[in-house]
Amino acid sequence: MNARQRRGSLLLIVSVLLALGAFAGVVAVINDVESKVGPEVTAYELSEDVEPYTELRAAQLREVTIPERYIPDSAVTELSQIEGKVAVSPLREGSLLQQDMISDRPELAPGQQEIAVLIDASTGVAGKIYPGAKINLYAAFRARDTSADDSEEMEFVRLMVNNAEVIEVGDLTEVEEDRRTTQAVPITFALDHLDAERVTFAEAFAEQVRLALVAPGEEQEIPRTSARTPSWAT
Repeated sequence: MNARQRRGSLLLIVSVLLALGAFAGVVAVINDVESKVGPEVTAYELSEDVEPYTELRAAQLREVTIPERYIPDSAVTELSQIEGKVAVSPLREGSLLQQDMISDRPELAPGQQEIAVLIDASTGVAGKIYPGAKINLYAAFRARDTSADDSEEMEFVRLMVNNAEVIEVGDLTEVEEDRRTTQAVPITFALDHLDAERVTFAEAFAEQVRLALVAPGEEQEIPRTSARTPSWAT
């Protein structure tokens, strides 16, 4: 082996040693980072905005991987944790989903039943009604006093249901009635038997049905007969 070959072999050996040293350095750095960061776990963040009191779906989430030491204890790490849950406040895209952001869907109390009613979207729903909310339901009727010969048709308003609990709010739906297409929202209430009858009666015979959202903590009993109700219509 001549001098040129010896120099080439020496340079090759040095290059290999440097490469091994660099590789060892990278491995050491990776091991150091892993020792500081620790194992990673799967969590979920919002892939879109979610309105308050709407039910969560898997399609609204995306999977992310986060070091276990940096993830909050309340973070949702399994899709089964969102089953039957609703958002308790507005959730924004990109937010890490945590258990204190969601709650159970309202359940029926003993003696209650679910009843769904189509409410005209133009009569005050406007996205303000949400599952778990309390509402008062008013109905406007048109009637004639049959006890009087010269009676005129009158309009009056009745409170049909007081402090009814909303179970579910459906999607905006087009409804055709009397050759006229309107938009309505199916809303499901938790009601006892008597209130269910009142709501059904209002839906069938009222000229108009309106919902009034009751502020949390402001629930109070209101007399069924309003000031605008004629005595013969009570």
